[in-house]
Amino acid sequence: MNHLDELEAQSIYIFREAFNRIDNIAMLWSLGKDSNVMLWLARKAFFGHVPFPVMHVDTGKKFKEMYEFRDRYASEWKLNFIREECPPVDQTDETLPPAARSAARKTLGLKAAIEKHKFNALFAGIRRDEEALRAKERVFSPRGETGQWDYRDQPPEFWDQYKTDFPPGVHIRVHPLLHWTEIDIWRYSAREGIPLISLYFSKNGKRYRSLGDEDITFPVDSDATTVEEIIEELMTTKVSERSGRAMDHEAEDSFERLRAEGYM
Repeated sequence: MNHLDELEAQSIYIFREAFNRIDNIAMLWSLGKDSNVMLWLARKAFFGHVPFPVMHVDTGKKFKEMYEFRDRYASEWKLNFIREECPPVDQTDETLPPAARSAARKTLGLKAAIEKHKFNALFAGIRRDEEALRAKERVFSPRGETGQWDYRDQPPEFWDQYKTDFPPGVHIRVHPLLHWTEIDIWRYSAREGIPLISLYFSKNGKRYRSLGDEDITFPVDSDATTVEEIIEELMTTKVSERSGRAMDHEAEDSFERLRAEGYM
């Protein structure tokens, strides 16, 4: 097995273990490159059929290319697709900086969706290398009933042995891509021929490394117009993957506060 085969096998194992162990589980679909790889892996894990709901918690502010991608592949892949809306920004914590406050709408929308559908667990497509706080995550990560995350109190996961039995009232986030890197995502996307949103490719010397809301996400300088050129660029760049996210340039503890409250 090569490196990508090993990554794929571990992720598929995580999907099957979680689906077998946890009742009423769903997947978060944010429409970005990581989320689409996660969805592709779920289809592989269950022989082309995703046996749980796939949910987009929608701020209403995504790029039109993202909505077009969502509508096309939710239909083509015959997903049990759920769209839930986020509340207005005036319902968020007014002490947060502007971009973090905008992002906090997703936290409130997600909490409402979990309560509405009574989900016991959610698959989420985060990676440890994407952001420092996410490096503290576990594959099976317990949350409070309303999604709060105590990153100081997480179960050990040695030798890929995962704790999957949690007491009643504990909500679980399952992270099938936690062990992947950004380059892994692109190499796997190239190998598998996974559909990609055009915003990831350079236009007029700019492209998006990470996709979020249109009003708080910005492109980086890049001439990469193919997946191969993106991979080559990533092997030498010093630019952070989330450098185009406005929230990451605000108060230092903003992301930590959002994650503790249940942000994706």
